[in-house]
Amino acid sequence: MSNATYNELWKETQNTLDELIRVDSSVQGSKPQKDRKKAHQIVSELYVKYIIVCNKLEECYDQIIQPQKRILLKKLLNSVIGRVLELKHELVNVDLSEHSYYDDILIKYGITPEDVEIRIPRYFNRERRKEINDRREFIENTLKNLGFLDEVIVSKTMSELEAVKLIQAHERARQGRVRFQFMKEIRQMKEKSTAKQETEEIEKEDIEAAAIKIQKVWRGYRTRCWIRKRRLDEMLLIGMLPPNQIKMENIRQTEKIMHYRHEKQAKFQEIYEKLINETTERIRKERSAVMEENMRSEIRNWINDYFQQTGKIPDLPSVESGGSRFIFSRQGTESTISKSTGVSSKESRKSKKSKTKKSSEPEKSEDETEQSYFKSMPSNFLPELINLQEEYQKIWKNKDESMNPMQEPYKDIIEIDKTREIEDEVRIGVDQTLRDDIEALQAALDRDKGIKSKRGKKTQKRIRRSGKKNKKKKEKDLTPDRTTESLFEELLTQGIIKLYRETPLADFKVERSYANYELLQNDKNILPTLGDIRQLIREYCILPLGNSILRELTPLVRSVLIAGPRGSGKKMLINAICTELGATLFDITPANIVGKYPGKTGLIMLMHLISKVSRLLQPSIIFMDGAEKPFVKKPPKTDKTDPKRLKKDLPKLIKGITNEDKVILIGTTNSPWDADQKLLYQTYDKIIYVPRPDYGSMSLVWRNLLYKYPGISRQFDISAMTKICDGFTIGAILAAINEVMTTKRMVQLRTQPLIPAELINAISTKNPIYREEEDAFLSWFSKTPTCRRKQRALELEQQRIEEANEAIKKKGKMNENQTNE
Repeated sequence: MSNATYNELWKETQNTLDELIRVDSSVQGSKPQKDRKKAHQIVSELYVKYIIVCNKLEECYDQIIQPQKRILLKKLLNSVIGRVLELKHELVNVDLSEHSYYDDILIKYGITPEDVEIRIPRYFNRERRKEINDRREFIENTLKNLGFLDEVIVSKTMSELEAVKLIQAHERARQGRVRFQFMKEIRQMKEKSTAKQETEEIEKEDIEAAAIKIQKVWRGYRTRCWIRKRRLDEMLLIGMLPPNQIKMENIRQTEKIMHYRHEKQAKFQEIYEKLINETTERIRKERSAVMEENMRSEIRNWINDYFQQTGKIPDLPSVESGGSRFIFSRQGTESTISKSTGVSSKESRKSKKSKTKKSSEPEKSEDETEQSYFKSMPSNFLPELINLQEEYQKIWKNKDESMNPMQEPYKDIIEIDKTREIEDEVRIGVDQTLRDDIEALQAALDRDKGIKSKRGKKTQKRIRRSGKKNKKKKEKDLTPDRTTESLFEELLTQGIIKLYRETPLADFKVERSYANYELLQNDKNILPTLGDIRQLIREYCILPLGNSILRELTPLVRSVLIAGPRGSGKKMLINAICTELGATLFDITPANIVGKYPGKTGLIMLMHLISKVSRLLQPSIIFMDGAEKPFVKKPPKTDKTDPKRLKKDLPKLIKGITNEDKVILIGTTNSPWDADQKLLYQTYDKIIYVPRPDYGSMSLVWRNLLYKYPGISRQFDISAMTKICDGFTIGAILAAINEVMTTKRMVQLRTQPLIPAELINAISTKNPIYREEEDAFLSWFSKTPTCRRKQRALELEQQRIEEANEAIKKKGKMNENQTNE
């Protein structure tokens, strides 16, 4: 697409965002909502709309090449993502569930579930690509030197000589096959010549009958092929079958255009930075002296006017309040401020009265207010969105860009911005000089009047008497003389830092739920689908860690527990999180740290190294497999990994993670019920249960895994295989396909098409998820903190309904008694 297309897309998105901000601001100022369903309707509608805006802004930021627009777009994108995450946490509090369903809103606006899957901004990875590649190369080289080549997949580059030898070998083989075919044809020709003499004796009538029969069979065959082709073309047209071969030309052309635009972005960014430096130096040389003189005369005139009116020498405002700029900006608004003070005083009186009234009313219990009122929390991003929207309307909305079709940097905008910055720099120096002059004038005036000067005395800072310090006590650095590279290499050598497999989250191809909304409306228990899990991974693990502003201002999630049966894709999700963030992976699985850093001092050093290096190499993922093992009451005697070693230190490690750290602990487990539940829930902020795949996800998995082989017929019965594999996990399906689709079998696909029986035989050797294990997971999941809160809320609502019915019955009986009397 062209520059004009993306500019138009941005304009449409800004119009939508403007309307959305107005609605969101009105919701922020509205009264608390009593009805849970109405609160869900309001919050989920905002959530869906913000996601759509976010996806469009991400597309614009990735492809627009004008550098000044990209600065504003990045701020807008981060603020919208932050607002989405805030609304997600509000939805969790309203629905009392990690998973929210809003099919009514999707139908209302004509949106598909895929449209409300928030995209991970590509700049998370792309703008750090060099750093990520350098770090990965360092890990691979270190592991190679240690001899762990089998664990590292090294892409081998072929030399020109090796390529020539390989081509020659293949060419000799090709020539041999051609010669064999040539000799075979000569032999067949000799056989035909002998057979021809025998066929001359056949009568002419027999030849004609045979020709008619052959023509009949051939025409029937051709007709059947043509009808089959028409039917397949029709099914492809309406989307009932995927194409046999993906047309890679269009994909490559799109990627080529995107890569070209990314190169343009980098080039224009260099031009923009060069223009900034040149403009700054020029303005500082040419205008700074004139600016300083004008400011001095302006402030001195103000001082003289003030002295003539009051007989006193005024003070200049402090630097924090804006200095002399605050004086001149205030003069134009003094009249409006004086008018508004009367109103504010009246409002304050009203508020005092209302407070006294409220204080006289009986207070409600915390549980009652929590269950009966749903107040939207103040947003950290909405004020910023309002400011950014005003900036867009002021600069870009009506800007004529007909003279800049190539979208190069605008010099006039740079001129205005840098002039303002240099004015602020000059003003700080002028204000400080004039403060000294004012002090000297005041001292001279006081001497003439015979008054001791009170100016110049520094105000003493207030000291806290409680003995508590404001700042958090810093941890002692046990390795102050070590460099980051040496610590990194040590943890890598010990196997604590691991090289993860690069797996985009898009490869976790599963379906979202299409039935859970209706089930919820009928008050039925539901389970999340794998598509819902993928959305949670984005919102809790990837998006908050992708940007420092998002991490600081969004609700803090320090740790996440991913629980599910074996083969459900937990490890793949860990690799996907690391890939999308370009993160450093720390593996503190009990089996991985056994024998490393022994003793109490060794454990202290291990925790210190992980805490320190994870902050130095942000974003970082601290991973623990078998997350229940540190909290098991009685570990089995056969377990020699000392699983309870991290029982006390793990919660301390998590508590040390703050909003400034792009660090998160992610644990995985396939038997969470073995742990002490209280300690487990205290350690992990969020619990994500990965169930076995439903029909939609399983069908999509089969389709994606099988159709990547070019010889598989698109009429292969995927539906039957999906029904047969009910109860199996994705890992079992993948293992079965890899077992069947060997290199030899892929070569034979042309002559021997794949049949379901081959895959069924392979799957029959794998273990499914039995009913007992699934029931154990459901029983454990129903006792998680979020599910318990939901159960408690349902019980309270049921109790209120019963009380209301009893009150109605009593009222009816009283009315009957009165009528009888």
